[in-house]
Amino acid sequence: MTSVRIWGTGAGAVVVLVAAGVWARGSSAVDAGLWAEVRPAIEARLVTQSAGTGEGESEPALRSRWFCRAEALDLEASGGRVRAGINTLCEEYGERAGALVLCSGAEIPEVVRLERDPADGGYRVVSEEQAPEDDSAEWEEHHFSHYAASRLDRGMTSTALRAAARTHFGLPAGAPVRDCY
Repeated sequence: MTSVRIWGTGAGAVVVLVAAGVWARGSSAVDAGLWAEVRPAIEARLVTQSAGTGEGESEPALRSRWFCRAEALDLEASGGRVRAGINTLCEEYGERAGALVLCSGAEIPEVVRLERDPADGGYRVVSEEQAPEDDSAEWEEHHFSHYAASRLDRGMTSTALRAAARTHFGLPAGAPVRDCY
């Protein structure tokens, strides 16, 4: 009798673990094909919006440029429209004396809405929304799934942006990164 109880409890625990794993995997799925279609429009918009806001841009001797990337947290498509819950990272880099210079940057969660552009069939950003500075936690809770909001706490890495900046400025892969001032 005892072995039946042990096996029954063990089997029940396995069912719960498997169900939890399926739920977690399903809630984290982002359509990679759709993300590949909308990402270029989102990242181009980020670079355009960042231009003119950096500390390095005010220094004429430093040729600086913004580099941005977005990470999909939630994607929903309906017809020709897409709602993308994203985390964004934009950093302004320049080059000085063989070193990469980091001047400005920000990581900001956003909700971006896109629609198909009839002219070229790609997507274009039609609206975006960011958290208010005074209450970002509540905004994130209402605009992202529980799983997506938990991923915001991880932060984003600058590795890909630094690599792109080094390539842009013709610097070697191991060029040091220094502060702007």
